[in-house]
Amino acid sequence: MFTGIITDIGTIRDLQQKGDLTARIGTSYPAEGIALGASIACNGVCLTVTAMGTDDQGDWFDVDISAETVSKTNIAAWQMGQRINLERALKIGDELGGHIVSGHVDGVAEVVGLTDEGDSTRVTFRAPKELAKYIAPKGSVALNGTSLTVNEVDGCDFGVNLIPHTKEVTNWGDIAVGQGINLEIDTVARYVARLREWD
Repeated sequence: MFTGIITDIGTIRDLQQKGDLTARIGTSYPAEGIALGASIACNGVCLTVTAMGTDDQGDWFDVDISAETVSKTNIAAWQMGQRINLERALKIGDELGGHIVSGHVDGVAEVVGLTDEGDSTRVTFRAPKELAKYIAPKGSVALNGTSLTVNEVDGCDFGVNLIPHTKEVTNWGDIAVGQGINLEIDTVARYVARLREWD
């Protein structure tokens, strides 16, 4: 379980296809403080740590990624040196500063518009049609693992504002039109929609 509050920007240091995809991710998290089997959200995808260590480039951890996960996320587009958002799993007693995020990505949204508004950036996304019904104005979504508030919705398109702080402490400063972004819809919205199906 996560909150969508990013606590580190990792770097893809290695990608190896050997059965499953294995990724090595550089991090500022101290390697000695990462437990084998720990869950870390990587661009919003909950992945399990399979190894960790320190070398001359700094601390790192490895994750194995199944073909199913690759097919449902933007991981297929990961490249060496790419920056990704990281969040450690929520602990009891931690502040819930964003919203409840599972790390189970529902699909990939496309960036279709970028507009500067003062120091902030308005980003327009296009959600897959089957997920659009779960996205509501002033509701929450997790995009590349970041808890964000929806400003407006128009069919499958929806917009969010990125303030300067968010762009500085996440990889949102690297955003470009056409990018695929991991989308996790709000858990509450999912259950409300499911309950309505039984009415």
